[in-house]
Amino acid sequence: MGPRLLFICLFIFSFSYSQKGNLPYIIVLGTIQDAGSPHMGCEKSCCISLFENPDPNRKVVSLGLVDPLEKKYWLIEASPDFITQCRELKKTSDFEHGKSPDGIFLTHAHIGHYTGLMYLGKESYNSVSVPVFAMTRMKGFLIKNGPWSQLFKLNNIKLNNINHQEEIKLSNNLSITPFLVPHRDEFSETIGFKINGPKKSVLFIPDIDKWGKWNKNLKQEIKEADLALLDGTFYDSKEVNSRNISEIPHPFIIETMALFKEENNSEKSKINFIHLNHTNPLLDTNSAVFKKVKENGFNVAQYKDIINL
Repeated sequence: MGPRLLFICLFIFSFSYSQKGNLPYIIVLGTIQDAGSPHMGCEKSCCISLFENPDPNRKVVSLGLVDPLEKKYWLIEASPDFITQCRELKKTSDFEHGKSPDGIFLTHAHIGHYTGLMYLGKESYNSVSVPVFAMTRMKGFLIKNGPWSQLFKLNNIKLNNINHQEEIKLSNNLSITPFLVPHRDEFSETIGFKINGPKKSVLFIPDIDKWGKWNKNLKQEIKEADLALLDGTFYDSKEVNSRNISEIPHPFIIETMALFKEENNSEKSKINFIHLNHTNPLLDTNSAVFKKVKENGFNVAQYKDIINL
């Protein structure tokens, strides 16, 4: 193994497989697109066996943020797998903590990103004033529409407004900054987050229409971050030939890789694809496509990955 390849391998190892310590860290609590895997009504080979033998690692996209020193943790996204994700977040934290997070950050009003809030209601956990952070339209959507409005009225959740590019201090060691991205904004705006720890920063963009529609330069944003968890919903157009892709736009993974084709491997290795559709061949870590993505210098986020900050 040459010195350059060794450096790249060590760089990847330091993010995806590092041990938890006193530093704040991210735990990946889900990597799958909103509708899960297996997918409702899917009779293809990608799903059919999963109905009989579900894969416990296939959770809808979500991140946990943990600060061991201050004994607090937060959740990004309230997915349909909210119950098991909250349990895993509590389990991974080496300190005493209540059963609900110290706060929940929402990116937008598509089903995989907020519907887990229902488990905080009186039919389930019946929580008290769990802080939920959302931008103006998302906050308004929850207040004005049932059953989410009931969570607000019964004080199961406490809604907090957040603003574009306005940093939120979570603790002495951890902050998070929301920013707007273009997406199908039927009910709310869509945002990504930049998460900053004492040593590392991570970019999280699970949903975006196309990189070219964003008013920022993705290459520059990657240069300024230490790691990025990016929308990898579809590998290419072939897997969605039964749908009108204009109705569900996302940057194809092959497009993102082409965008970074001339970048060095240290930049490519920062990119971890997440929010994978049930049809995405990257879900099979033994597939030729998965190996190709890795050989090209990119990475694929995995359930329970730990990223020290």
